[in-house]
Amino acid sequence: MKIAVCGKGGSGKSTIVSLLAKGLRERGFEVLVVDSDESNPGLHRMLGLKDRPRPLLELVGGKRNVFKAYSQGSKHRSVLTRDEIRISDLPPEYVEEAEGVKLVCIGKILQSLEGCACPMGALSREFLKRLRLSDGEAAVIDMEAGVEHFGRGVEEGVDFVLMVVEPSFDSIELAEKMKELASGMGKKAWAILNKTPSDEI
Repeated sequence: MKIAVCGKGGSGKSTIVSLLAKGLRERGFEVLVVDSDESNPGLHRMLGLKDRPRPLLELVGGKRNVFKAYSQGSKHRSVLTRDEIRISDLPPEYVEEAEGVKLVCIGKILQSLEGCACPMGALSREFLKRLRLSDGEAAVIDMEAGVEHFGRGVEEGVDFVLMVVEPSFDSIELAEKMKELASGMGKKAWAILNKTPSDEI
């Protein structure tokens, strides 16, 4: 089971990701959290970790290597050498774990003028498409804010989309667009209402 958690910036995606991951772990799942948000720096702390793991972008040779692989004119090219990736295949130095929940990080924007986040999106897409989970395993993916990841096809490798919606017109409008985009990929989408008292629903 691979769950992509999406939403407007500031809607509470990372909070929901951490709570969902811990809840699945309590129910006996082996849980992998995939930090696919190249901007937000704090997910690891929400999971009880002192430090982020080394980024998978570094494992595949960095941005330049990803750009090179995808500039060859074929959408089927990839910097990943395995057709299938299991949780147990991940090098330990690229995984951090707290309370039975594992975290991997695709990559972060670290410097001004370093260029766009396209390589992170491409790596996220290919990693999730190749990630194979057994019964009793779950992956929860913290997506970047907005809808650009749908355009990059990152959700191709997930089972369904979970939209975090807060009580604002912009958030609701964005959720409607996300549902439409998820449907275009053949993925079902559900919503979690955040920052909304129960008596107002």
